[in-house]
Amino acid sequence: MKYLWLILVALVLSGGSRGEAAPFRQETIRVALLKGVETVQLAGDGLLATDESGRPVPLAPPCQVKRVREGLAVDGRIVSRLIVAAAATIQVNGKRYRGTLDISPLDKGLLVVNELPLEEYLVGLINCEISSLWPMEAIKAQAVVARTYALYQKQARANAPYHLESSVLDQVYDGCEIEDSRAARGVKETAGEVLTYDGQPIQAFYHSSCGGRTEVPENVWGVKLPYLRSVDCAYCSANPASRWEQTIPLKKLESLLRAAGVNVQGLRDIREGKRNDSGRLTELAFVSARGTATVPAVAFRKIVGYTVIKSTNFTVRITGDAAVFTGRGYGHGVGLCQWGAKQRAADGFSYREILSYYYPGARLEKFDDR
Repeated sequence: MKYLWLILVALVLSGGSRGEAAPFRQETIRVALLKGVETVQLAGDGLLATDESGRPVPLAPPCQVKRVREGLAVDGRIVSRLIVAAAATIQVNGKRYRGTLDISPLDKGLLVVNELPLEEYLVGLINCEISSLWPMEAIKAQAVVARTYALYQKQARANAPYHLESSVLDQVYDGCEIEDSRAARGVKETAGEVLTYDGQPIQAFYHSSCGGRTEVPENVWGVKLPYLRSVDCAYCSANPASRWEQTIPLKKLESLLRAAGVNVQGLRDIREGKRNDSGRLTELAFVSARGTATVPAVAFRKIVGYTVIKSTNFTVRITGDAAVFTGRGYGHGVGLCQWGAKQRAADGFSYREILSYYYPGARLEKFDDR
C-alpha cells in the first residue's frame, strides 16, 4: 500500500497505540473532520507527509493547505492529495488528533479525514457525547454503543472516502483535546465489545433523553429493526432538558415553513395531530389563509431546528402572535437514553444490564472482523 510506510513510521515513533496490546483485532476508522473548507492549518512535531503517489512532501509547520484549481497548495507545492502523520499528534486548526490525516480536494473546498485506531477514537469521543464524570457503568455503555455504531457505519460505507462524520450527523468527535483517564478506562474495560444481531453490529442509535419512553426507528426513519423496541424509561427526569419550552413568533414559523416548501401564508393556528404508541406527535396541521398544510412532526423538527424543538413529544398552543411549544426529552428517542443510562448506573445497574434494557434482542460480544 502506498502509504503503509508512513503509518508504520508514525506507529513506531509513538510506541504503537496507548496502553497494553488489546486481545482482539485492532480496527481503524476514518472520520470526516472538515468538508468544504477552503483552507486548513496544520501543526505538530515531526510531521511526515506524502502526495498522491507516495512521494514525500516536505512540510514546515505551522503550514496552510489551500484548495486551488489544480488541487491542493501546500508550502509552495501543488499536489492532488496529502497524507500526513506525526510522531504524536497532528494539530488541525488548533485541535489535536491522533492517527493520520488524508486531505483531498472536493468540487468546492477540502475534505479532511482522520484515520486512527477505533479504540483511540472512542476515548476522544466520550466527553463529546456524555461526561466522563458520570458513573463508570454509564461510560462503559456509551463506549459500547459508540463502538458498535462506528463499526456498523464502517461496514455500510466501506467504499466511501470516510466512515463517519465528526458531528451530530454521526457521532461528535473533537480529537484528543478532552481525553482523560476515566474515558480511557471505560473504553479499555469494554475493549472490542459490540452489540450484535445475527452476528453483525447493530445500528446502535442513541440520544440524550427520551422523556419517559424510547421511540422505535420506524416512527423516525421508516425502518423497522428487531433489536430496537420502545421501552419505558423513568430514569432520565434528572436531565435539565427533560422538560423544555420554546416560544416562536408565528411570522418566524411561517417563514421557516415556506423556506422548506410548505404552502402557508398568514399562519394563524397550529393543531396537534395523532400520537404514536410512544406518546410522540406524528404530524402537525398548520392553518393559514391558504388553507391547512400537514407536516410530519419529524420533518417539523428539522425545519425549525433540532436544538429548538428538542423532540416530537410536545404540545403546542397559540398565545397572541406566537406559538408556545412545551415538550419532554431531547433527541430522536431511539435506542440508548444517555441520561437514563446515567441514572441506571447510579442505581447500581451494570453496563451489560443497561444495554440489554435499551437494546432488547441484541447480543453483547467481542467483535472480530474476520
